Amino acid sequence: MTLFITLFVTSFIVALSGAVMPGPLLTVTITESSRRGVMTGPLLIAGHAILELALVLALIMGLAPLLKTEPVFIVIALAGSVVLLWMGVGMLKSLPTITLITKGSRASGKNLILSGVLMSLLNPYWSIWWATIGLGYILHSMDAGTMGVVAFFTGHILGDLFWYATVSTAVWKGRQLLSDGGYRILIGTCAVCLIVFSCLFAWSGVQRLIA
Repeated sequence: MTLFITLFVTSFIVALSGAVMPGPLLTVTITESSRRGVMTGPLLIAGHAILELALVLALIMGLAPLLKTEPVFIVIALAGSVVLLWMGVGMLKSLPTITLITKGSRASGKNLILSGVLMSLLNPYWSIWWATIGLGYILHSMDAGTMGVVAFFTGHILGDLFWYATVSTAVWKGRQLLSDGGYRILIGTCAVCLIVFSCLFAWSGVQRLIA
């Protein structure tokens, strides 16, 4: 039991440490939470968790060497760059007309669970993390059997969920203090962040391509 608790707690802490770092998933959480409420973060993490569960199973079956190859990194980096650039530019174009949805109205738009999958999948460093740190955790947890892997994965997902639920709640509650002007500044800042991430991903892919 002590080993399971240790796996759970350390996995939670490592996941939380990674979750608080800025990235595309966090940016989307901030932009969507102001419109769609406190469930934005949990729904995005639900998609994130579905993808990670599939990846954990794949790693157990021997996928790790493939994720470490240069072609896979390059493809993910360049594809992620294009998608993030498209999202960022689209957000900037919408700034003149965008407005906060009033309380009680239904916010519509992208599927948040699918967005959680895509924002994770298109981040090349996500796959690298799982092929290195994540794989190490999995191998260690496998020594404790199936329940060890369950303890690791549960702690990992709950670490992500805790942070993203906190962010969504904070943004949603804070919307009452935001004017449309302030909201547009928030969306514009997030759009610029996505474009910056796009450039970083593209540069990482190009560096590997010409190396």
